[in-house]
Amino acid sequence: MRVVLEEESLRDGLQAENRLFSLTEKMEIVRLLAEAGVRRVQLGSFVSPRSVPQVANTDVLVSLVRRQYPDILCTALVLNEKGLERAARSGLGHLSMSASVSDSHSRTNTGRSTAEALEAMTGLITRAVAGGIRVRAGLQCAFGCAEEGVIAENTVLEAVARMVEAGAQEINLADTAGMAGPLQIKRLVGLVRTAHPQVELSLHCHDTWGMGLVNLYAGYEAGVRIFDVAAGGLGGCPCIEGAGGNVATEEALHLFNGMGIETGIDLGRYWQVVRHFETLLERRLPGRMRSLPREPGGTAAPRC
Repeated sequence: MRVVLEEESLRDGLQAENRLFSLTEKMEIVRLLAEAGVRRVQLGSFVSPRSVPQVANTDVLVSLVRRQYPDILCTALVLNEKGLERAARSGLGHLSMSASVSDSHSRTNTGRSTAEALEAMTGLITRAVAGGIRVRAGLQCAFGCAEEGVIAENTVLEAVARMVEAGAQEINLADTAGMAGPLQIKRLVGLVRTAHPQVELSLHCHDTWGMGLVNLYAGYEAGVRIFDVAAGGLGGCPCIEGAGGNVATEEALHLFNGMGIETGIDLGRYWQVVRHFETLLERRLPGRMRSLPREPGGTAAPRC
């Protein structure tokens, strides 16, 4: 049995950080990820650098990584027509697109209603697929919103159906606020898989209430085999106060290693990624395994 872990550190992980990372620093992170065996990385987003300064060099980063690390599946986030044009010029064959199924979150994050955001995204998907690009369609707040509470399942399922009809080959269900529980994860994943068995399904969990890894495991039990993770639990939604980061990559690796499930990533080598981020950010990351004196299995956890 095998799962795929998509590394989100360079996009979701850095988007809320005040410290700006140079192209050289990002390439060093990619080098460490590649040496650890990571083979799917979201490198950034094709949005205005005025809005998100961290992603100002995404075009160049994509070009360098594709040339130097051909074994890595590179992807990036696209939210509008201009971003799609830039992504197409970069030569990427795999893109992520995203809209929120919470109307209040959508308006706060993008200035558009959910209906407007979904309409725009279906058009982007259609054009990208027509150009030979594989699309992952993400639905933010699929499991709940801090302002609206639990999102109706039918709202999510209707949005999924629209994305699939537009041509999306993968659906990403995101617990953006980190509000979900394992039973909710299992139920919604099951409903989506039943309705669209031909479509790949991935899961994006946040750890606001300490449930990220539990929810990831619930998703695995429900049939998900692609998961978003980030070094040391980096990340979080900037427009949701108190939102936790992503599931820590090293914790997901420890979970799947213990279950005998292949990821292709070496946990021992991955520690170097966590250490490097902590050195650059000059702080301890929130991942719980870094606070242990020894990594589970007997290897000493690295210290800064």
